[in-house]
Order: sequence, then structure tokens, then C-alpha cells
Amino acid sequence: MPGPGLTRNILAGLCTILMGVHLGFHGGTTPLAFADTPANCSFDLIQGQWRFYIGPGGKTNKVDCSRQWKAVSRWTVTLHFPDVAVDKKGMTGFWTLIYNQGFEVVIHGKKFFGFNDYKVITKKHVISYCNVTSGWVHNSDGRDWACFRGEKVAGPGVGKPPPTYTAGELDESRLYKQNAEFIDKINGKQTSWKAGWYSRYDNITMGDLQRRAGGRKWKNAYPPPTVPNDITKAESAHLPDEFDWRNVGGVSFTPPVRDQGICGSCYAFASTALQESRYRVLTNNSIKLLLSPQEIVSCSEYAQKCEGGFPYLVAGKYGQDFGLVDDSCFPYTEYNEPCRPVTCRRFKTSDYRYIGGFYGACNADLMKIELLRNGPIAVSFEVYDDFLYYMSGIYKHTQLTDTYNPWLTTNHVVLVVGYGFSGDDPETGEKYWIVQNTWGNLWGEMGYFRIRRGTNEVNIESMAVATLPRP
Repeated sequence: MPGPGLTRNILAGLCTILMGVHLGFHGGTTPLAFADTPANCSFDLIQGQWRFYIGPGGKTNKVDCSRQWKAVSRWTVTLHFPDVAVDKKGMTGFWTLIYNQGFEVVIHGKKFFGFNDYKVITKKHVISYCNVTSGWVHNSDGRDWACFRGEKVAGPGVGKPPPTYTAGELDESRLYKQNAEFIDKINGKQTSWKAGWYSRYDNITMGDLQRRAGGRKWKNAYPPPTVPNDITKAESAHLPDEFDWRNVGGVSFTPPVRDQGICGSCYAFASTALQESRYRVLTNNSIKLLLSPQEIVSCSEYAQKCEGGFPYLVAGKYGQDFGLVDDSCFPYTEYNEPCRPVTCRRFKTSDYRYIGGFYGACNADLMKIELLRNGPIAVSFEVYDDFLYYMSGIYKHTQLTDTYNPWLTTNHVVLVVGYGFSGDDPETGEKYWIVQNTWGNLWGEMGYFRIRRGTNEVNIESMAVATLPRP
């Protein structure tokens, strides 16, 4: 199985930690960890001093951290807001929060990545243990893998009760019914975009539709965009007023639009599209791939199968640690298929990062610069019920609510391929991003949509991701 084998059960381990018995930290066995994570951990709860307990090294990327292991070393590191890591000897490194569910530390030639722990009390009530993490560590060159367990020992939140919150519950029983009156209200409130009826939504459950739109949205997950500095502003101002990777001198560098179906795999489709387009840009279209979202859904321990995931961890970390395979090697089924070994070539990621350098450093100007320099970029944004009816135009949230179909705001991942403006004058026209969606080419503008640019519309400019494929 191409991926570390973390088991999806941590509750027993959490109890031992909270009681102060650190199994695996001092010669015992490690609590088990899992990645199906609704944890909700912000910067202030992660920054501070951490102690990492590390198991025996010398493993490959197939290391199974669900098995019992003993800590053979420990490492103390302090994570300073927003991205500097410092160990006890004063050596500095890098760290970044990953959404609100885990973090990565790169220091002293090592990469640590772990998800934060949590406990589900009910389907809606979740406790986040932001002072505990479990995951993998390996050399920066991808060798010498081991399991690790981390505990925050100093800093904000230590000694205080863990945060709790209410998570939205997907409705798996009720069928979604399209609302003609709501569509009329959308079209009556604004003229920037047109809403319409999609027969694809007929006879689909609310839960399946919301998975299609990315799954649950966790509280306070999107950081606000940063204010660009003068250098960034100047560079962005000198770029063309419009650009589209679908047509660069009559040549397209974008992959075909695909349809994720009812599986919450937008992150996998956007991640493969990101790599496919960047291979095209990097090689001047000499490498045109169609990569497998299903292999990611079935095999990546860095994602949550049909319940969602993040391009930083998939196109980025999974792409670097394991590589992505051709779509014909592991065809898409729209379901949580079991992982199976494959012998196909793996296309790897050389580098990956949040645009701006770390989670929380993004803004529209940096996105524009990265887009022109290196190719399309993956972005996350909030899907509201009006977006489901988008047909054409420049989308902006109407603030209307479809009371007929109570909608949980979701997180969706898509691919930005260009930008432009409406009308004839870039100064007075409405600025927009050009975005490839993952809902098939019969949706929107032949599978694409335009969305207002420069205003962080529905948080689309909060945490864009860039990768560099390995030729």
C-alpha cells in the first residue's frame, strides 16, 4: 500500500495523554492516530514549544505507525508565529499550519508532519486536542522514515481546557430539491452573474451534494489575505491586465475539465489538475498527463478519502513523498475504493508551498504573480447555496439563503487558470479570476466559472497552493 498506515482510531490514546501517561514517549507504545480529522486548531493554539517523541528510524515511506512502537529519541522545537521554528540549540527552520487540522515542520534536515488530535462526542460536538499531534518524520530527501508523537509543553493554551465546537452534520436522508423561486431571487438581486437550473442535482441527497461541494466547513479556518508590500504591488501592476492559460498564443496549457461526482474528492481533482497543468507549463506541453484522483482518494493517508482533503498535502506532500500515478493505472469510481498496489510510474513533486510562503501569507497580487510565473494554482473557497446555481458571469455571493434547502457552508478546492476584467477598461471593469471547477463541462461556463478578484470573495484569496513538478 503506497502510504503510511496510520489507523483511524485515537480515542484510547487521547485518554492516556490527558491522564499524563505518555505511552510510547518513555518506552511504552504509541497511541494510535488517524487523519479523518475534524480538528479545529488555530495559530494561537499551535505556536509554542513542542516536544517530539520519535520512533525507530531507517524505515521507508511504507512505515506503519498504527503498530506499537517505542520512542528512541526526542526533539524540542519552538514554533514562532507565523512560520519560524527554532530548536534548543538555536537552529532555525520553517513551519506552517495546514488549514486548521495539522502542521508541518522542516528543520535540521528533517520534515515532521502530523494531524492534531480530537475526540468526537457526537456527530456535531467535537473536542480538539490542539496540544497533541501524531504523524510521520523523514529526512528532507525523503529517506529514513519514522513515526512521531508530539506534545505541546509551553505556550498559549497549555494547561487550559481543550477547545470544543459544534460541527455541521450532513443530511444523508433528505433529497435536494431545486428551488425556482430562489433562482429568480438570485437573478433579481444582481446582474453580475446568471443563476439557472441543473438537472444533475435532481434526486441527489443533501449530504451527497454537500460532499460534491467539498464537505463540511470548519470554524475560523480561512486566514485573511495579507497586505502586499510595495515590491509585490509594483510587480503585480506591471503584469498584463488579463491572462488565461487556456489560450497563450493560441495554445492551451490546461488539462480537460473532469467531474468528481458525489464523492468529496474536489481536493484530489484540483491537485491532479494542478500537477497536470504545471507539467504542461514546465515542459512547454511536451508532457501532457491525466493523473489519477482515485489513487489519492483510495491510498493517501494525508487526506480523508471521499470526505475531503487539502492540495498542500496531496499535490504537495503526497506528490513529493509518494508521487501521483496515471489515471489509467487507477481509474476513478466516485467511491472509497480500497487501496491496492500499483506498479505504474509515479510523477513526483519537487517542491510545494502556500503562496506567500506559509498558511496565512496569501493575497491576490501574489496569486497573480505566481500564476503567470509558473502556471495555474489550487485554491480553496467557501461554497454557499447560491453558487450551486451558477451558470455564467462573474460570481459574487448574494447573501441570499435558500430556506427551502438548509445549506451547510462547505469548503471546495478548484484550479485558478487566469484572470481578467469586464468591459473595455481594466480600471473601471470588474476584475475576476478564471477558475476550472470539478463538476464536469456541462456546469457553468463549460466547466469554468469567473469570480470577483481582489476582494477575497468567499475567501478564495486566503490560502492558494503552488507546486513544482519533478521533470
